[in-house]
Amino acid sequence: MRRLLPAPLLSIALFALWLALHPSLGASNVLLAVIVALAAPLLCAPLRPLPVRVRRPAVLLRLIADVGHDVVVSNLSVAWDVLNLSRRKPRSAFVTIPLELRDANALAALAAITTVVPGTVWSELAHDRSAVRLHVFDLPDEAAFIAHYKSRYERPLMEIFE
Repeated sequence: MRRLLPAPLLSIALFALWLALHPSLGASNVLLAVIVALAAPLLCAPLRPLPVRVRRPAVLLRLIADVGHDVVVSNLSVAWDVLNLSRRKPRSAFVTIPLELRDANALAALAAITTVVPGTVWSELAHDRSAVRLHVFDLPDEAAFIAHYKSRYERPLMEIFE
């Protein structure tokens, strides 16, 4: 069964998403949803770095809530800054954040988090995975930003995955 469904939750999510995006419940749409739900995880299985084992589900839920909060607050902040460019110019900068995180799945989650939170325009992971370099839209205090990033995202991911 595991060979046919390497990621059952992903298959269920893909099936539901396909049907949500194509509101017609005709036989062809349901068949396509089944094909996508079965084929995508099979085709993408070699891309998955390691099996995921979540060690602290409560921390995961808190991280999801924190990221959701940060996305909303950051969207409003960036929008406000863009609308008020004539009053105050943003202090854009590149910042290198040293990482203690080593788990491949946790690093992938950190990359996803970094890309969904507005204000970080560009990111790069060092080849040895020891640091991440970000371009930040408005960086008033680099040390405070690094401390916030590590405590808000890296530490919970370490608790969840390592």
